Amino acid sequence: MRMTGYNSSTSFMPKSWLLIILAISVGFASCSHRNLPTASPVVADSRMKAFIDSGTGKKLDTGRTKPEQVIKTAHRFLGAPHCMGGTTERCMDCSGLTYASFAEHRIDLPRRSQDQARYGRIITDRNALRRGDLVFFTLSYNTADYITHVGIFLGNNRFIHASTSSGVIITPLDNPWWNQRFVFGTRVFQ
Repeated sequence: MRMTGYNSSTSFMPKSWLLIILAISVGFASCSHRNLPTASPVVADSRMKAFIDSGTGKKLDTGRTKPEQVIKTAHRFLGAPHCMGGTTERCMDCSGLTYASFAEHRIDLPRRSQDQARYGRIITDRNALRRGDLVFFTLSYNTADYITHVGIFLGNNRFIHASTSSGVIITPLDNPWWNQRFVFGTRVFQ
């Protein structure tokens, strides 16, 4: 059957449209964390209450280690690429950075950010954060966990963490993405 009026040199074929749609989809998928919804204040408050009610404020034995020592260790990982489950300079995730930075000083911090958030005194006022405090975030990726990201507060409104897009970096705490997802800090050093 012959199609009349069809000129392949001036029209997109259906396969071309599929390729364009696929390319756009891949572009959006690579930035999908930016499209995650934020929880309403009521939902966020109830999730935080449930998290706190399930156990927080555990003491972390930091021995004689000072916050500056752990921060110095974390800085050595700057530029390490991100990978889920990683704990070395070859690649690491956010809780892998905190886990490895503390472990080098023989401090037994749990491996997952959700579990790490159960240690130390909760600090909800950002202005009260001190160097070496852990900072925690929610809704940074799709999971049932309330706490989904962790970093180490450096002072001057900055924290070091492992970003999915840039690896281990230093970011302002008031960065729009992280600012709306900040939950609390914890003071693990006395």
